[in-house]
Amino acid sequence: MSETASPPRRGRLTRIGAALVVLLALAGYVVVHYMSAAGGPPRCLVRATDGSGGEGSTYEMTPEQAENAATISAVGTTRGLPERAVTIALATALQESALRNLNHGDRDSLGLFQQRPSTGWGTEAQIQDPVYSAGEFYDHLVKVPGYSRLPLTEAAQRVQRSGFPQAYAKHEPDATLLAAALTGRSAATLTCTAPSGTEPGDPAKVRAALVRDFGDAVLPGADVVGRAGAAGTAAEVTVPVPATTGGSANGGSPALRGWELAHWAVAQSTALRIDEVRYAGRVWSAKNAHTANRGWKRTAPSDASARAGADAGADSGLTEVRIRTAQ
Repeated sequence: MSETASPPRRGRLTRIGAALVVLLALAGYVVVHYMSAAGGPPRCLVRATDGSGGEGSTYEMTPEQAENAATISAVGTTRGLPERAVTIALATALQESALRNLNHGDRDSLGLFQQRPSTGWGTEAQIQDPVYSAGEFYDHLVKVPGYSRLPLTEAAQRVQRSGFPQAYAKHEPDATLLAAALTGRSAATLTCTAPSGTEPGDPAKVRAALVRDFGDAVLPGADVVGRAGAAGTAAEVTVPVPATTGGSANGGSPALRGWELAHWAVAQSTALRIDEVRYAGRVWSAKNAHTANRGWKRTAPSDASARAGADAGADSGLTEVRIRTAQ
């Protein structure tokens, strides 16, 4: 004969069970709250403003996606192409690879744009180089008559020859948002949460990545300084913003060029261990990126770190972007 619990015992078991449910729920809340406060896995976010100080649409991505998007944009602006070209390229890569540098695809398709070695896009190694593959895409795009005036999906299809020619259209809103930030038109709209590890950054790698994406002209010799700070401080790379620029995407505006470089640095922060980016009186800091008010903050004129190793006035102007690596 089976035994059953007595009423008092059943009551105790019920109370214990209820307490366990409450404890499990509390533990789940603590974990979620901790992950939110700590930022969880590194993420990047681009946010639009509605022009009245409010916030509009947003697009969230992984650091890998942000790095690739920033490279695609930099290759386009370095060629003097308009923002529309960058938007078309980003929408195409969103559809083809979700902004990931894939080592596989349909048949022999590879990379950000799923280009095929067998159809003349380049070698496997070349196609998996984001700078090369973006350059190839732009080379084909500019040969499309009136591409900037065509519907995005039609311009992309003229290049890609996809079996799903209408698929690019759904990515246009996100690509437009990304292009506005990465070409510098939308200031202080791209932010990333950075991992809290202790691995140091290397200013030489930052300089090499800048040249890789923007070309040699981005670092005009002595105008760029890689400063190794005193003990316990981070090294800094200072990128000058020329008074006029030749890129069509930023219309020759130094402010837009500066924000293009600043957003590029934030997008690369996880890969290059960038700790802080300063431009035009604003600062993005990896250590504050997990806070509720994460993102770009205005710097106080008296901020001592704004004067460290450089003229204090430069930080509030449009003359340079300062990139500090973790150490």
